Amino acid sequence: MSSANPSAETASSPVALPVGRNRLVQWLLQPEMFTFGLILLVCVVVGGINPDFFQIGTLFDVLRSATVMGLFALGVLVVLASGGMDVSFTAIAAFTMYSLVKLVLALWPEAPVAVILLMGAVSGTLLGALNGVIVHRLSAPSLIVTIGTQYLYRGILLTFVGTLFFMEIPVSMDDFGRSALLTLPAANDALAVLPTFVLALPLAAALTWVLLNRTLMGRAVFAMGGSAPIAERLGYNGLRVQMFVFGYAGFLAGIAGIVHVSSNRLANPFDLVGSELDVIAAVVLGGARITGGSGTVVGALLGVVLVTLINNVLILAGVPSTWQKLIIGVFILLAGGLSLLRRKR
Repeated sequence: MSSANPSAETASSPVALPVGRNRLVQWLLQPEMFTFGLILLVCVVVGGINPDFFQIGTLFDVLRSATVMGLFALGVLVVLASGGMDVSFTAIAAFTMYSLVKLVLALWPEAPVAVILLMGAVSGTLLGALNGVIVHRLSAPSLIVTIGTQYLYRGILLTFVGTLFFMEIPVSMDDFGRSALLTLPAANDALAVLPTFVLALPLAAALTWVLLNRTLMGRAVFAMGGSAPIAERLGYNGLRVQMFVFGYAGFLAGIAGIVHVSSNRLANPFDLVGSELDVIAAVVLGGARITGGSGTVVGALLGVVLVTLINNVLILAGVPSTWQKLIIGVFILLAGGLSLLRRKR
């Protein structure tokens, strides 16, 4: 005859949720849903304070501002999924965009924008792949290596390439930056213009999703992020994966640099400095773990939208710009708490 206390046994055993409710809770705890909820919260708060927020022009402005950051974020996502860290992507973008503008103006001013984008992609890929080779050969933390190459690329740019602004850029890049994908009437008889270059982001997102979810290299990336020693014992080539992830981040950074110059119609070698943390914050808010092995394209894009809203739209609600970093920091801490809760469940 058992002497166990039934009430004590009941109190110590977990309470089972109905299957449907449990699935709903799991779905709500997904990082993408959390980030989407924060986006809605920001929109409701800003729109409630300033109804002018709910205009098509605001949406177009957010998409325009999110394009370059989104391209960076997709590259960082791939690197983080592999268990690495890259902070050199802005230096790669700056080196690529400024060097190519100077080269094209000197040798081929009428070069088509497609050729310039291709040159930017190739240049960025080579610089990024160099990061991967160094990380693998030195067996050094990728954060340390990319801090070093960030200073290296910027140093070469400012010392040997140039520091003067180019107020005039190649005609094809200027036309690319000015071309409109969609033009709609806005408030006060103005026009809301959605530039053509925003197409670079959905195209890059689709490519990244396919690479991560439908290719053997995508499996290798997540395997390396889960456990590099185990992945290599299973036959994955560490050097090849490192060159791919950092090369892909450089590929997107090179394209982002060309898009940045085209949209601003100005080549400034000092541009993009200091935006690395915003990009990494966006990817982390989207659910990617710094330790690797996780992350989704949708989550990264939602994180980019959230950070872009905070950096560009909160001013409409009268929130001082000095609060932007504070709010992003709070959101990251909340996302970390949610991740811990999800792992416990």
